[in-house]
Amino acid sequence: MLAIRLQRNGRTHLPVYRIIVQESQRHPLSGRIVAEVGNYNPHTKKVVLDKEKVEFYLKNGAQPSSRVARILKLEKIKLPDWFKEAPKKESKAKHADKLRKNQSKEEAPAEAPAETTEAPAEETPSEAPAEEAKEA
Repeated sequence: MLAIRLQRNGRTHLPVYRIIVQESQRHPLSGRIVAEVGNYNPHTKKVVLDKEKVEFYLKNGAQPSSRVARILKLEKIKLPDWFKEAPKKESKAKHADKLRKNQSKEEAPAEAPAETTEAPAEETPSEAPAEEAKEA
């Protein structure tokens, strides 16, 4: 089975990718490719594709990788009906209860208690005369 995938080129911290057609069992860097159908520069978002070749290989059963499928959609190349997109992964925080946005106001960090200490200080004088009136 053939796969349409990205093959990384370029230098350290500045990748440039070739879009290649290759046997799915092979590693992208093995050197054995069926065809090079384009390239992709992620920094400039520039895509160069040979649309005729891509459509030819898709019609003949080549399976695009998830990233290549996304690039093909952006280039308005129709994917075959049998192609199924990979489900979108949802990330979960490991300790969601420890996140600041999930804490209640009572458990808030050091800034909130400083504000609450001022509020009772203001209420104390107003409560004091009421207590004196009850004692008298």
